[in-house]
Amino acid sequence: MQFFLKLGLNLIKMRNLTLILSTGIFILLCTVIIYTLEPETFESLLNSFYFVMTTFSTVGYGDYSPVTMTGKLFAVVMYLIGIGLLGVVIGKIVDAFSIFKRKKEEGKLNYLKKNHIIIVGWSKKTEAAIDEIVSTNQNVGIVIIDTLPHSPIDVGDEQLHYIQGDPNEEETFLRANIEHAASVIIFADNTLPDAGLKDAKTLALSIIIERLAPHVHTTVEILVEKNTANFAHVKVDEYILSENTISRLAVRSSIYKGVSKIYRQLISRQHGEDLYQITSKKNWVTYRDAFDELLESGATLIADGEKLDINRRLEEQIPENAELYVICDHETYQSIM
Repeated sequence: MQFFLKLGLNLIKMRNLTLILSTGIFILLCTVIIYTLEPETFESLLNSFYFVMTTFSTVGYGDYSPVTMTGKLFAVVMYLIGIGLLGVVIGKIVDAFSIFKRKKEEGKLNYLKKNHIIIVGWSKKTEAAIDEIVSTNQNVGIVIIDTLPHSPIDVGDEQLHYIQGDPNEEETFLRANIEHAASVIIFADNTLPDAGLKDAKTLALSIIIERLAPHVHTTVEILVEKNTANFAHVKVDEYILSENTISRLAVRSSIYKGVSKIYRQLISRQHGEDLYQITSKKNWVTYRDAFDELLESGATLIADGEKLDINRRLEEQIPENAELYVICDHETYQSIM
């Protein structure tokens, strides 16, 4: 009894790779030995392997079993050692899954996929952004970076991933696979007391991102309008003046009653008609060509990049680098694309 106790303790202390290799070698040896002892009983190595595995797992169907005294004695030894060996291996595998789940919940697993969206900081804005991304594209990965001790998102959702770490450190972004990301969103840190400090932190994070992955599209939230020059200097792709946007939308709504419903449709995939970017087709020479064909499909061409005066440019040729935007429903957009 003492022997088997020591054997079990030694098995538990073995490294995982060593244990798996040892188990595999032991199973192969038992397969060959039991077949060598009773070739007429087991008929083939496959049958002897089947007997070994059912014996180790204590299933023991009885359709194959040794008949000689030597074979039976070996089967007993094989059973006593093998069941413990296989039990430890299964335990190690279960522990590995538990450790993996715990590390994922704690945000300690690196993100290895590509073309994902990184969102810095957890807040109500982040939660709303995730809902919008998921409603738009259920295939794109979403990585949240924050210092929370446990993931604020469902770790069972394969589309979501949490990275625990200080966003002021390069290592945190490298763990989020920033080099292969599609875009990054930085929301203002609401834990800071002053708008200027919030913008300063956002600017510092933008500098880190632009240094590590200048090709990644970066969108940031800015609170103070005069700070936009600083963000333009570090080549941030897009910025949103959140407070100004809310104030101006409120004013527009008071003057043009109901206009907020139009804005809500345009900025969200979850409400009514949406704004989509499309690529120019080869048969479209002028904006009129694109406008007329899209109109027949149920979509309205409204802009090329920042140019919102398409209706006065219909006879102009579409440039090669055109960024065309249309308003339509999702089904129409899919048929166009």
